[in-house]
Amino acid sequence: MPLQKFHYKNLLLGEHDVPLTCIEQIVTVNDTKRKQKVLGPNQKLKFNPTELIIYCKDFRIVRFRFDEAGPESAKKVCLAIAHYSQPTDLQLLFAFEYVGEIYHNPAKKVNGIDPGGGGGGIGSASGQQTPLFETYSDWDREIKRTGASEWRVCSVNEGYMISTCLPEYFVVPSSLADQDLKLYSYSFIGRRMPLWSWNHPNGSALVRMANIKDVLQQRRIDQRICNAITRSHPLRSDVYKSDLDKCLPNIQEIQAAHIKLKQLCVNEPFEETEEKWLSSLENTHWLEYIRSFLKHSAELVYMMERKHVSVVLQEEEGRDLSCLAASLIQVMLDPYFRTIVGFQSLIQKEWVMAGYQFLDRCNHLKRSDKESPLFLMFLDCVWQLLEQYPAAFEFSEMYLTILYDSARISLFGTFLFNCPHQRVKESTEFAISKNIQLGDEKGLKFPCVWDWSLQFTSRDRLLFHNPLYIGKSAPCVQNGAVKTFKRSKKNYSSTLRGVPPALKNGIISEQEFLPRRNSLILKLKPDFLQQAESQSNSMEQYFRDWFAKPVDLHGVILPHISGTQIKPWKLCYFRWVPEAQINHGGFITAFHKVSLLADEVDMLNRNLRQYKSNSSLQGSCSELDQSRMYFRANSLNDTSDAPDFLSSSFPFSPVGNLCRRSILGTPLSKFLSGAKIWLSTETLANED
Repeated sequence: MPLQKFHYKNLLLGEHDVPLTCIEQIVTVNDTKRKQKVLGPNQKLKFNPTELIIYCKDFRIVRFRFDEAGPESAKKVCLAIAHYSQPTDLQLLFAFEYVGEIYHNPAKKVNGIDPGGGGGGIGSASGQQTPLFETYSDWDREIKRTGASEWRVCSVNEGYMISTCLPEYFVVPSSLADQDLKLYSYSFIGRRMPLWSWNHPNGSALVRMANIKDVLQQRRIDQRICNAITRSHPLRSDVYKSDLDKCLPNIQEIQAAHIKLKQLCVNEPFEETEEKWLSSLENTHWLEYIRSFLKHSAELVYMMERKHVSVVLQEEEGRDLSCLAASLIQVMLDPYFRTIVGFQSLIQKEWVMAGYQFLDRCNHLKRSDKESPLFLMFLDCVWQLLEQYPAAFEFSEMYLTILYDSARISLFGTFLFNCPHQRVKESTEFAISKNIQLGDEKGLKFPCVWDWSLQFTSRDRLLFHNPLYIGKSAPCVQNGAVKTFKRSKKNYSSTLRGVPPALKNGIISEQEFLPRRNSLILKLKPDFLQQAESQSNSMEQYFRDWFAKPVDLHGVILPHISGTQIKPWKLCYFRWVPEAQINHGGFITAFHKVSLLADEVDMLNRNLRQYKSNSSLQGSCSELDQSRMYFRANSLNDTSDAPDFLSSSFPFSPVGNLCRRSILGTPLSKFLSGAKIWLSTETLANED
């Protein structure tokens, strides 16, 4: 079967391309001498390699054979890849060289498109741009969208005068003056003052805060901050503080679990681990940590939704676990963040601008002992919710997987830095060294990952859309015009408490209402146990009541976390493993059928609108050619079978892995036609 039929095409990467920042480890092998060596930067290779194995951070392994290459050529290739995949400085990453070229030659573009801007980039009908939260106005619009009338945008950190790991603009209680913020900032770790994340329609706020390092001033400052948050609540409700360092696994534990998961899913042959695979999966603790984050986030949803209190997420530096917890809480509470543009704005707001350390946590420079896959764990948590409530999310699991892959492409500035200030500082220094005139710009302008047109055609971007998604309104035709049906206040509430009269939750049975191991209503966190028994019973009753009702797809959603309801994310972790693939199987089969049905419905609606409006035949033909589905119906009542190339790894190709023990490596000479002359072995080994 032709490989090109099986997977989408990335406009930036060739079929066998691996971004240098995606390489995790390089191993050279000599079969005859039975030697192998892990290559680091500036190392010498004392034997002639017969095979090169590249372990990638996206769970891929690529193997090349040197059967058709001379020993010196093989050695040069291995040393060159090892050298350039482990740069010694941030400014040596590809994004800097590319952007420098763009500034010197403004006519150059990525795939013919201007790389700047936030970019909706998905081809949605709204054409909505993703807010980057780099400006005062973006934060102000978010305040108005959530109705946070007692909060204001603060510009006290403009020019990063207070803290280098905070954005220039953020939101604080209106009762806190700038002078007070400047004074209090010295007492917080990293001078990271409290950051507003979101407001519930009932007035409860979600706030992130670093620990106060000044022990003598801790009680006074803490009380002052809490009083300001209380005054920002219309009911003057109390503030609930959650110490994430005590409630959730730390970054070292998450990294250890990720290493075990990768070893199980990729490195070990399936035939040798099949009998003990499930127990081995449990021993990684990865799914256990997924469950912990979902469970704790749901408990905090209860505090905001039912108890009407503001929640403060407290963490030592406030830029790791709080990114994940704050994002999950908002995904569960606000349907806007379950749309494509909303989800991208959430990542921009809670991760990029809030100072999540992408450079260190993703280990782009291969020399950080702070590596931890928190961003992957967040995407996995969202995938669990998507798997349980597919009609509540506008995006598909393919979108989540490709988003994870995009974090490893060093062209985009979105996931390249530890904080916005680092982007400005490093790019300004680079601009000065390259004689680039920045003018009024704050640093170089890197391409944004949210402009998906830089990577994919409009056709391939349709894979991002979830055909099961049910939006807030349904189109109907009346007197030849398209009308919009809006839910009344009786069956839909913007305060996230309404219950629609349809869509009964079929996932939970009567038995699920009983307490069981790891359920939300059985075992509460220590901070909850210390409270009165009445509140404990209230939380238990809240979860019982919620799971007993039909799901409001445009309101709050809560995770099922007991038993087998937390699953391994197969598309992300097993897509490169041929032994794990199911031809004409997996979620893609349902995705294909639902896409055809949705396309038929769209076709009927277009026909009906054309009939009602009596438009010209030519106009109707162009409209009929339009579709929002990747898989399209050939006609009404289309009964055609699924394409032969569909499998559980679609749109990725396990054949392109070239890595399993049952598959021989590919001769490297096939990929070196027309290649430039390599630097000498000695030069690569000694070059700084």
